[in-house]
Amino acid sequence: MPERRTVALVTLGCARNEVDSEELAGRLAADGWELVEEAADADVAVVNTCGFVEAAKKDSVDALLEANDLKDHGKTQAVVAVGCMAERYGKELAEALPEADGVLGFDDYADISDRLQTILSGGIHASHTPRDRRKLLPISPADRQGADVALPGHAQAPAPEDVPADLPEGLAPASGPRAPLRRRLDTSPVASVKLASGCDRRCSFCAIPSFRGSFVSRRPSDVLGETRWLAEQGVKEIMLVSENNTSYGKDLGDIRLLETLLPELAAVDGIERVRVSYLQPAEMRPGLIDVLTSTEKVAPYFDLSFQHSAPGVLRAMRRFGDTERFLELLETIRGKAPEAGVRSNFIVGFPGEGEEDFAELERFLTEARLDAIGVFGYSDEEGTEAAGYERKLDQDVVDARLAHLSRLAEELTAQRAEERVGETLHVLVESVDDEDGAVGRAAHQAPETDGQVVFTSAVGLAPGRMVEAKVVGTEGVDLMADVVSECREEAGR
Repeated sequence: MPERRTVALVTLGCARNEVDSEELAGRLAADGWELVEEAADADVAVVNTCGFVEAAKKDSVDALLEANDLKDHGKTQAVVAVGCMAERYGKELAEALPEADGVLGFDDYADISDRLQTILSGGIHASHTPRDRRKLLPISPADRQGADVALPGHAQAPAPEDVPADLPEGLAPASGPRAPLRRRLDTSPVASVKLASGCDRRCSFCAIPSFRGSFVSRRPSDVLGETRWLAEQGVKEIMLVSENNTSYGKDLGDIRLLETLLPELAAVDGIERVRVSYLQPAEMRPGLIDVLTSTEKVAPYFDLSFQHSAPGVLRAMRRFGDTERFLELLETIRGKAPEAGVRSNFIVGFPGEGEEDFAELERFLTEARLDAIGVFGYSDEEGTEAAGYERKLDQDVVDARLAHLSRLAEELTAQRAEERVGETLHVLVESVDDEDGAVGRAAHQAPETDGQVVFTSAVGLAPGRMVEAKVVGTEGVDLMADVVSECREEAGR
């Protein structure tokens, strides 16, 4: 019997990439590959890259080079790049980084096992030529559902005759027309679920639609089926991810489909919390706000992509809104759920951003009382409209504004955390160990980005348990809390 092939998946970037990695893991496991955690223990190291901004691309290249070093003193025989950076640059990346034994695009995902076997055997699989993936789908959203296009995270399932009857334990069965095989890569009680892929917005600074494609929703039955499977694997919280969740359903004939899907997901046996990420302020609907603020087990959490608040800058970004309209939106949300969590990201130093624009953004942040704030300095992204703009700011001006707003954001989010002292929250315990004690997250805190809850005592706590805890102190955006009781029937709110 031949020795079993081993593969490790190294994931960089966002939660969407994490879902894509678990799809790849599922496909490989179904074809007999053994998944290992460490690249040094694998025959093939697959690096799921991020191609969003320069810093992320650098991290991806560093990860590929680090994996390549293992070939000199470890078991690793091949290093393969997949993900957004591989899709975006294809042959260009392969030529610039010969250390990678293969550069695979999204179209290779359905045949990932064959591709890796070819590379592992010393063969060469030609890197793809990058193309604008928006052009692969019909312009009309209503015509996209039947298109035969690779959609990572909800790609076409293998034909029934190609799926082993005795799937490995822990592997999600492919049950629908776009329901992927999936294999969990960790034991966290939290997992992301892909709600859609691609984006139809044309923000002038963003290249994502060109390599992720146009917007395509997953069917509700597939999202529900995957959520039920995750619950069976011990997942307690699901986070719905896509490039723009507020557009969900527009290609299925119902732009309000998310409002009906959320209560169904919250009712899945074993799920204690449903969280929605990536919301566009200009597309927020009263009905969606109502569902997010009033549905049991749906977190009153708003990950709103403001990006700026000065109207002139927003127009140059091809976005909509201004300080007053954004503040009115927040007032509406908090009028329905005063405890609601709100986070956002902002770009400073955008071409043409004047001092008055920057002051307007400061005013918005000061009045908005956001729980979490990400601040980024503008940099040109090739292929975007903004890269050709005039009135570019000097880099030292961008750096100074980035440093200033980052300090302000740190102060404001710490103040917001202090406002929660005395509140009683439902907290999902995520980890318990001797070094860090017990740590979890409340409804206003998304994984990895928004701070956490540190329990004053770990006695009786275990990952996956939902407990009621009273906030007794803060450390930056993190909350210190005493356990009051364990949540049973009413969890997640």
